[in-house]
Amino acid sequence: MQRLLTGYAVSFNRRHKRHGQLFQNRYKSIICQEDAYLLELVRYIHLNPLRAGMVEDFRALTDYPFSGHRLLVGVDDCSWQDGAYVLGCFGKKVAKARKAYLDYIQAGVAMGRRPELVGGGLVRSLGGWSEVKKMRLKGMDRIKGDERILGDSDFVLSVLSQAKERFERRYELKRHGYDINRVAERVAELFGIDKEEIFQKGRPKKRADARGLFCYWCASELCLSQTELARALDMTVSGIGYAVRRGEAIAACEGYVLIDSII
Repeated sequence: MQRLLTGYAVSFNRRHKRHGQLFQNRYKSIICQEDAYLLELVRYIHLNPLRAGMVEDFRALTDYPFSGHRLLVGVDDCSWQDGAYVLGCFGKKVAKARKAYLDYIQAGVAMGRRPELVGGGLVRSLGGWSEVKKMRLKGMDRIKGDERILGDSDFVLSVLSQAKERFERRYELKRHGYDINRVAERVAELFGIDKEEIFQKGRPKKRADARGLFCYWCASELCLSQTELARALDMTVSGIGYAVRRGEAIAACEGYVLIDSII
């Protein structure tokens, strides 16, 4: 999302000699619980062009080029969209899954706008304002919700608990002196190179692997943004994204950890 909102928007503005935001609404990602919540979200997103009046009717959705709906019904191909996963929620055989998907999407047309899928987390987690009111009448108005998470209350609590653990670990690492330079020293030690090599340009395999692990730990352990890392390494944000994924794979394959435990 960050690459879409920055890199693409900047290049588009330069190409067309314009300035300002490119997209009317900011793109964002949310954590979504599977099963019914995921399917509801898929239906809501793919019916957006119809609700916004950008297509005339349900059949015209198939011709709308800026939606993943075309891939799921088999009239287009998109390498970055995992259509097989979504269709797998509707059936094992592609033909039957597509029919079930179409029936499911069409059934949502009459539902109109779905505020429980775009509003606050408490409303989404309970399934709408009607459910919120029911809970309050029963004295259960402390159900947990979060606007960044789409799922039931137990799922929201689980995700927030994991986020809290990461937050606490970040500050424990900081308390023990782990900053960007300390991470670079740890990576340099593992790869047998000088710390300065991580910050140098060039793509020798050892240096690229070390830089990837460095980026991964800075992002996952220190919670540094890709923009901050891009400035520190004089790289593009998209390049940092690739490096983080590379580093994650290296850490998993080699069993590397930044620190065994924090006392």
